[in-house]
Amino acid sequence: MKQNIKPLIEIQNLDVEYWQQNLWVTVVEGLNLKVIQGETFGLVGESGCGKSTTANAMMGYQPAGCSYRHGQVLFNEKNLLKLEKKQISKLVGAEISLVPQNPTTALSPGMRIGRQITETLLVHSYCKNQKDARQRALDLISMVSLPSAGTIFQKYPHQLSGGQQQRVLIAMALSCDPKLVILDEPTTGLDVTTQAQILDLLSGLRDQYGLSMFYITHNLGVVAQICDRIGVMYAGRLVEVAPRHTLFVNPKHPYTQGLIASVPRISAPSRTQTLLLQGLLNRNELPPGCPFAPRCEFALEQCFLEKQSLQSTDEFQQVSCWRVNDIPSFDERSTSRANPVYKNESIRKPEGMPFLTVKDLSGGYFVHKSLMDPRRSYLPIVESINFDVRSGETFALVGESGSGKTTIARALSGLLPKVTGDIKFDAKFDLTIPMNRRDRECLRLIQFVFQNPDASMNPRQPISQIISRPLEMFFKLSASERRSRVEALLESVRLEKSYYRRYPDELSGGERQRIAIARALAAEPKLILCDEILSALDVSVQANVIELLLALQDERKLAFIFISHDLAVVRSLAHSVGVLYWGSLCETGEVEEVFSPPYHPYTYLLISAVPEADPNQARPSMRLDQGLLRDQTKHACPYATRCPWKAGPVCESTIPPWRKVSATHQIHCHLSLEELEDREQELWQIQQ
Repeated sequence: MKQNIKPLIEIQNLDVEYWQQNLWVTVVEGLNLKVIQGETFGLVGESGCGKSTTANAMMGYQPAGCSYRHGQVLFNEKNLLKLEKKQISKLVGAEISLVPQNPTTALSPGMRIGRQITETLLVHSYCKNQKDARQRALDLISMVSLPSAGTIFQKYPHQLSGGQQQRVLIAMALSCDPKLVILDEPTTGLDVTTQAQILDLLSGLRDQYGLSMFYITHNLGVVAQICDRIGVMYAGRLVEVAPRHTLFVNPKHPYTQGLIASVPRISAPSRTQTLLLQGLLNRNELPPGCPFAPRCEFALEQCFLEKQSLQSTDEFQQVSCWRVNDIPSFDERSTSRANPVYKNESIRKPEGMPFLTVKDLSGGYFVHKSLMDPRRSYLPIVESINFDVRSGETFALVGESGSGKTTIARALSGLLPKVTGDIKFDAKFDLTIPMNRRDRECLRLIQFVFQNPDASMNPRQPISQIISRPLEMFFKLSASERRSRVEALLESVRLEKSYYRRYPDELSGGERQRIAIARALAAEPKLILCDEILSALDVSVQANVIELLLALQDERKLAFIFISHDLAVVRSLAHSVGVLYWGSLCETGEVEEVFSPPYHPYTYLLISAVPEADPNQARPSMRLDQGLLRDQTKHACPYATRCPWKAGPVCESTIPPWRKVSATHQIHCHLSLEELEDREQELWQIQQ
């Protein structure tokens, strides 16, 4: 990008403060950035660095307790921070639009999709009447690649999947032909195939309509695929800005180098990573100088005392570090630092007899036929699931949203209303028995760590009470013994004893997840069910939690059922993998077997959809939008209606056989192993 091109929007010397605990706290300081017409600018950084606050400023939005102390945001030569609320209301939605992170909360549950889109068009006077607004809404629904626009128009949000809801939000954001679209973590909660569909959609819309986009995320794989330029933010300050190829090939700031090094890669799995990014962001301990100095191995006394500003290293790259010429290159640091973060370089499956055997597990829920009918019918979710787990093993379940991963975890924990099959744990416990009838020891030995620690913790209880609850239930300990155990558990999850008296809202997302893990460990379990526990965490916090899980597994011989849609994490963490689609397993095996050819067609789709932190990543030739509206008729092979390698009518009428690739690897498919290998050789493969 040429520096002298007039920007579409420009932030100049922006300082933002929030009123917290009876004082003003600076969250963004000296921010300067600009977005050029037609470009996609990505903003990345750890949670709490100020990304969403920057997005608020770019819309002229001032939340309660927020103060714009200094600076301006210029859009069409107007300072958005000085406009009246009525002027902002006319501008946002018409010329500047937002695609928020969570479509479930952004869409009104009581309004049909069509009405929500037409309301936007009429409020901003883009359409003169309801008829024109309806036609425009139908065109927008088709434009974001949602089939049957008329059907989608009449549906309510809860009748659509998460990916479909996100497409509706994109349609609403584009409804009035805005000049700038701000996307705030729009794919964070989506599985890999849905995320790939959304990224392909945004890229296509940008190329077709010349959109300018400001993309906020902590997923470096996403910005590597879609952004033209990228800004890296740390503790409210930009530390580096560069074109995407330059940033990923030659990052210059130590924080940028560490952030990229923290990203797990599906193409290069390893339990050994370089320690380029040490510690975590702690805003309470920032020095007056460079905010990254406490975590930087190259910091000198001057770095702690003197503030840094962005300086151009060439025509396109800017870095906020006065020692930039003294810092080794990213390649040099990556190859010279072999300090292991993840233990056990090779992922070897533990030996011995399984202590959890799952045979023909089937389960589901009872649902009311209608609001007025009290009778209930049984809705099966998962069928004929088979796998086993050994002490010290991590068994991962992967698949798209709605495939049944969480249902299996709920079945094992006793939370599912109806479970059938032969499920034995520790050679003596029958896990088809519901939780309220299980032996007390069985309850203790199986613990659950949920996806969202905010929802699984009582916000009115201190950390000491949250962690000590299992101690009260399963062990007869005195008050002093409980306190000693809680402090030891805090230490085991790498938290200080001072957290004993804190409350959940005083902790970051990564710290809350550590508390959830400590609570599970308090029961001294043998099996921990981890349900998407890393999905909402940024890469550096994610790396710390993975390190913790591996250390605990090594120390205590814990077994994990690890549920995730992040296949790169799974490949670096798991010993064995089960690939799940629509309630059925389609492939199982040791991790390197499942992530290497031959693949089940669905496994190949999942792997090829993962965005890598590599701007040169080849994109798969397989269509990712097949089955966007899944056929509700479940055939003998559930994947038959979406499969690009479909063998013929036999896939719909006959249950596929299990093809044994090895003693531990099997694929559920009508195609022979030779046919699968032939198909895969014609397509792009993830391992080259």
